[in-house]
Amino acid sequence: MAATHRVPLILMHMRGTPRTMQKMPFARDVMKDVVNGLKRSVAVARRAGVVKNKIVVDPGIGFGKSFEQNYELLAKLDEIAKLGYPLLVGTSRKGFLGKTLARNGKPAPAEERIWGTAATVTASILGGAHIVRVHDVAEMAQVARVADAIVYNGV
Repeated sequence: MAATHRVPLILMHMRGTPRTMQKMPFARDVMKDVVNGLKRSVAVARRAGVVKNKIVVDPGIGFGKSFEQNYELLAKLDEIAKLGYPLLVGTSRKGFLGKTLARNGKPAPAEERIWGTAATVTASILGGAHIVRVHDVAEMAQVARVADAIVYNGV
């Protein structure tokens, strides 16, 4: 469909299905799993006729990854960016942020994860992300503008 209509295609990595992704064993080497999975998805898309400049890759933060693996992916986004495709990252209000920001043993509620989201949006852009998926658009647009200014030396 994407090839036929020449529209952009986002390829997101996920272990399992939405129903099973957090129940399956996590990858032993999350970077290898994500990079190889995205390479396979890109190859399928290219064979189907999707042109390279229409492909965007997404490491699938939170989709079949452990708490620690989400942070590892964020810390090593540059390795995924080396695939040569625009990189999309979606961390907004995710559960791993709630766990990080927990108080009294309870995860922070989604609506209280804005500053954690801001930190991950900044890290994502500094790590090579071209697109960030967020809930709090006005606030994260400011975060993205400042992070872009850092990446592009104020230009």
